[in-house]
Amino acid sequence: MTTVIERAIPVQDFSGIVGQHIIYTYANGWTYEVYVKNESTIDYRVHGGDVAGRWVKDQPVALARVATSMFTVSWTEPTGNTVSLLINLAERWLHGAFWFAKWVHDNPKLTVMFQNDHLDEIRALCGKGPVSPQFMLDEFATITFAESSGIDNEDIIACAPGDLPKGYITRTN
Repeated sequence: MTTVIERAIPVQDFSGIVGQHIIYTYANGWTYEVYVKNESTIDYRVHGGDVAGRWVKDQPVALARVATSMFTVSWTEPTGNTVSLLINLAERWLHGAFWFAKWVHDNPKLTVMFQNDHLDEIRALCGKGPVSPQFMLDEFATITFAESSGIDNEDIIACAPGDLPKGYITRTN
């Protein structure tokens, strides 16, 4: 007789993460901002670290609900970078695992731009590579600001980090 082991898979209800606008700072001091625009895309800005000034709209992602108020948001960029965030909204922390393509790790400033306006250039740079060996960064972050901003709100991430008003990134709640 074969025994079937039933697995408890959390209900994949994304209502707790979709529409969330989050600002967070990693233990290494890098500050990022992400807006979960809908169930399949995010917008984000980078405010600190090697790629500070980079911003992206409509990045395709895979979402998963891991537990109550805990979600993963994962994606691969046209740069060849892969990112996975584990976001714990209830306890206001997240864990980010990044795999940077070698060419990005070696020359991060080449990606500091509004990516959407430079997709052909980014894809060409990725094609030249090298993509591997990839550099992995594994860090925890504290969520310093979080708000529900609605679904598909194009006004949340709408300009470069340098064009934001003074004090924008240091807001807390």
